[in-house]
Amino acid sequence: MFVFGNLFHAVAFILDSILSIYMWIIIISALISWVNPDPYNPIVRFLHTVTDPVLRPVRKLLGMAMGVDISPLIVILIIMFIKHFIIASLFDIASKMR
Repeated sequence: MFVFGNLFHAVAFILDSILSIYMWIIIISALISWVNPDPYNPIVRFLHTVTDPVLRPVRKLLGMAMGVDISPLIVILIIMFIKHFIIASLFDIASKMR
């Protein structure tokens, strides 16, 4: 049974790492959007390519609240919920299987 515990622990760790990296990418993208970046810059294009598929549905659902785009905040809150509920549950399952 400890093998499955290690498997759940590894999956939870990898998902936690991926979600943390993606959360920082969203934060960086939101901060860069404040300074009117060059749209042809490869870094800016990468950030938009990675974050727009997730932010676009949230923007469409919420619209612009008083002229401010709060979609990055909503997506970060969703990521935090996933990390504290689903990932934490996977870590708990892994520890009980060991």
